[in-house]
Order: sequence, then C-alpha cells, then structure tokens
Amino acid sequence: MGLELAAVSEDETIDHVLKSLAVGRGGWICTANLDILRQWRHSAEVREIVAGADLVVADGMPLIWAGRLQGSPLPERVAGSTLVVSLTSAAAKAGASVYLLGGNPGAADAAAARFSETNPGLRVAGTLCPPFGFDEDPEWLERIEDSVREAAPDIVYVGLGFPKQERVIVQLRKRMPSTWFVACGISFSFVAGEVHRAPVVVQRLGLEWLHRMVQEPKRLYRRYLVHGIPFFITLLWSVLVVRVSDAGQSAP
Repeated sequence: MGLELAAVSEDETIDHVLKSLAVGRGGWICTANLDILRQWRHSAEVREIVAGADLVVADGMPLIWAGRLQGSPLPERVAGSTLVVSLTSAAAKAGASVYLLGGNPGAADAAAARFSETNPGLRVAGTLCPPFGFDEDPEWLERIEDSVREAAPDIVYVGLGFPKQERVIVQLRKRMPSTWFVACGISFSFVAGEVHRAPVVVQRLGLEWLHRMVQEPKRLYRRYLVHGIPFFITLLWSVLVVRVSDAGQSAP
C-alpha cells in the first residue's frame, strides 16, 4: 500500500539503536501494525508523522504475511512489546539509560521496577504517566517535555497509544536529537502484569489480537472486528494485485 518497512530483525534493530547512541545520534522507531497501516492509508496527518520515523518496523503478523504474499518478505516481526524488553536488556549491558512515558496509572513505575529487577545495573532515568486528555492541555505538554529533557535519557519508551505517542515523539525528537524514542503502546501494562500478553505460539499464529480482545472487549472490538478484519481483506487483495502485476511485467 506504499508504506515502506525496514527489512530488519529485532536484533538488528537493537544493534542499530545502540550503535547510533554510541556516536551521539538519536532517532525514533515506529512499530507499525495493521491498525496503524489502516490509519496511515486514510490520514495525511498520520502519513506525515510516520514519514518522520527513522525506522518503521513491522509489529503485526498481518504485515509479515502481506510482505511474503507481495514478494517482498521481511525478516521477522519486530513487536514493540517484545522490543521494550530486549532493548532494555541490551541497554543495561551497554550502560544506556531508559525513561518510561505513558501507560495506565502506575504501569510505568511497575514496569520500571520490573526492568530493574531483571536487569541489574539498569539506569532508569525516570517515569511519567500523563492523565487522560493531556494532549489538549498545553501545561501538561510542557511538563512532559521538561521532565524528559531534564532526565536526559538515552532511550525513551512512549506508551500513549497511536497516534498520540507519535505526536509527542515528534515534538520531543526536535529538542533531543541524541535520544532514541520507541513507540510502544500498551507495553508497560504487559511488563507490569496488568494485561496478560498472548502465549508465543498464539503470537506466531497471528492471533494475539483475539487474545487481547477477549481481555478488553469493550475497548478493542471496534478496532479489531469493525475496522481490522475488513481492512485485512483489503490489504490481502492489494498485495495480490501487486504480485500479479509484477509477475506480468517479468513474463517474456
């Protein structure tokens, strides 16, 4: 559908972030899933936001399947909820600090405590949980910027939901060019144990969305059933059209 995804593995993503930090260069990672692709396709604002990301990785099995069907396969899924764990572990070993912004009340603190417990020596630069509606409050937006800049972390995980978290990242990125930002959605709740993530086998089958919807049906049924399934069908059709077109052009 025109969205360019980085053909990188999770390990390659981590390596890129740490090597960039080592030379004083920051960036931000957009963890694109099916719903983000849907919004990207229909919103000029979302396209502009995503275009500013240094890495757009495939966080969602539908995007992995679509790449294979289209003939442009990606190495693997790079899920934000997995990346916050593996990148934090690598950051602790490299001496890099992390900051947790967003999540449900208490989730960032609980996740930070969990990270510290499992990664001895990890430097947690700080946490902050803005209230609902923070994005319409100039004072809160200023408080977020002041807090993060004062903490001066190497990596900031931003779990405010799409596209709010990306809007915040864009603003912070301008003022913190040597920091890496990772959009991570509900990840703090997973790490804190507030919401149970699907077993690995369910994730690999591409059914993590169903596992989440069972836990939060009122909040997620529209995203997955009303918007997600119809758009997935549209995505499959589009990649098949590309595949057939490419085959026709390469035929003698």
